[in-house]
Amino acid sequence: MIDETLSEKEQIRSAGLKVTHPRMRILELLENSSKAHLSAEEVYRMLIESDEEIGLATVYRVLTQFEQSGILQRHNFETGHSVFELDRGEHHDHLLCVSCGMVEEFHDEQIEKLQHEVAERYDFKTIDHSLTIYGNCKECKNGR
Repeated sequence: MIDETLSEKEQIRSAGLKVTHPRMRILELLENSSKAHLSAEEVYRMLIESDEEIGLATVYRVLTQFEQSGILQRHNFETGHSVFELDRGEHHDHLLCVSCGMVEEFHDEQIEKLQHEVAERYDFKTIDHSLTIYGNCKECKNGR
């Protein structure tokens, strides 16, 4: 989980990783992006646009290292693409547009309560859960 009070260098070190230029730049991009969920290809494009010479293979490797160290969460949605988001320790669920790939986060106490009640009804001890609702976002459903 990411601690927003720490600098990028401190985040990387506290995850047990060496501080390298690619790791610093990728973490900086993730922290400053207007999008909360980015694919490896989007991270790579952002690096290219900022004149960074960091290869796509390095981007994949760093994202995987960040995931394994708890800095990021990877979501493998059923649309066939993976996106990464900083692990801020807050539970949330997702809406995913199957047309444009837009991912929206949401948290709903009624849904959380109902999931807990269902698990209880079946005498099931929940360890973790995720909910992704697939559909079309406002722009796609209106044909924009």
